[in-house]
Amino acid sequence: MALVTGSSSGIGEEVSRLFAAHGARVVVNSATSVEAGRRLAESLPDAHYVQADISDEASCRRLVEETVSHYGRLDVLVNNAGATRVIPHHDLDAVTDDDWKRILGTNVVGTWYLTRAAVPALRADGGGAVVNVTSIAGVRPTGSSIPYAVSKAGLNHLTVLLASVLGPEIRVNAVAPGLVDTPWTSDWGPVKEAWAERAPLRRTGKPEDVARVCLTLATSAWMTGEIVLVDGGMHLR
Repeated sequence: MALVTGSSSGIGEEVSRLFAAHGARVVVNSATSVEAGRRLAESLPDAHYVQADISDEASCRRLVEETVSHYGRLDVLVNNAGATRVIPHHDLDAVTDDDWKRILGTNVVGTWYLTRAAVPALRADGGGAVVNVTSIAGVRPTGSSIPYAVSKAGLNHLTVLLASVLGPEIRVNAVAPGLVDTPWTSDWGPVKEAWAERAPLRRTGKPEDVARVCLTLATSAWMTGEIVLVDGGMHLR
């Protein structure tokens, strides 16, 4: 049984579809795209939709409670929900306090809230797995904004810290994608072209590229504390 946050579109949607295709029951989640989330849940063999904003701690507790109430257990948590704003890195004055609070509050603190709330349920049936969706921006000076990149670097370190303390019952790993074709990047034509020209595999990523690695991390029983780059080899450049 898997809970996938931010799963009404993009990477989260593909993770939900792939997990369901491998027999998992899935809780689909979004903060605002309620109808899209419900449609996705209805299209899967055994799925349930729960609206919740992970930046709110009470909502995180409710999300876990509704998941366990509906399915009786929680085996895998995929922390995919995130926030950003496109701000050129050199434009320091364009970054507001609200940008920092909103982006860190969702990407780092929200992931912390939800993971902490999920720990008892993940342990209840002999252990489970947490998969965090971070970014190449957390390991290289890139990304949609400086606050976003800092948040993903923080999430990478949160991943290894949690892996260190939650074993042996719970494994914690992360996937760090490069540029992926999602609704968020649909109008990034020149950026995508530049990426494809430079990356060793000569293309941008697809949501399914990331979803496959999420499935691997969720099911690899002797793997924890890893940050797996899925970026077409861009980190080599």
